[in-house]
Amino acid sequence: MRMIIGLGNPGKQYEKTRHNVGFHVIDELANRLGAPSMQSKFNGMYTTIHHSAEKVMLVKPLTYMNLSGECVRPLMDYFDVDVDDIVVLYDDLDFAPGEIRLRQRGSAGGHNGMKSLIAHLGTEHFKRIRLGIGRPIGGMKVSDYVLAPFGKDEKPMIDEMVRKSAKACEAWLEQPFLEVMNDFNGA
Repeated sequence: MRMIIGLGNPGKQYEKTRHNVGFHVIDELANRLGAPSMQSKFNGMYTTIHHSAEKVMLVKPLTYMNLSGECVRPLMDYFDVDVDDIVVLYDDLDFAPGEIRLRQRGSAGGHNGMKSLIAHLGTEHFKRIRLGIGRPIGGMKVSDYVLAPFGKDEKPMIDEMVRKSAKACEAWLEQPFLEVMNDFNGA
C-alpha cells in the first residue's frame, strides 16, 4: 500500500489558507482518481483507492499542522505502510507561489508539520513535494501569512500548482520517484 499525505489545518476558517495547499492536492487527487468518501481514523481523514492493482491511501491529518505526525504514524502502523511508500505534500515559504519541488528526503526546514512527521517517523528519509507559497512582504508575520488566503493574482498559479502536484503523485504510482523528480522539478 502507498500513502499520499497532504498537510493542512482542519476547519472552515483554514480551508482557503496558504497552509492548506497540501489538503487541496489531496482533494484534487481524490477527484481525479474517483476516490470514495473520506473516512475518519487516528485523528485524520482518509480514503483508499485501487490503482494498478495496488491500494493507495489519500490522507489529511486533522491534528492541526504542528501535530501531523500524531495522525500519520498510527495510520502507517495500522495499515502496515512502510516509510518508503509515502509521499508528503506541504506548503513551503522558500519557493515562489506556484512552484513545486520534489525531494526524496530532507530536513524540516523550519516547517512545524514536517518537524512533527520527522519526530514521529524517526527519519528524514521520506518522499515529499514542497508546494511554493512564497514569503510574506511588508513585515507581515509568517504565522499570519500562512494562515491567510491567497491573493486573487496568486489563485491561477496555485490552482495550476495543485493540478501539477496531483499529476506528480499519479506519476509516482506508475514509475520510480526519482524519475518523477526528474520530470517535474523545474518543469
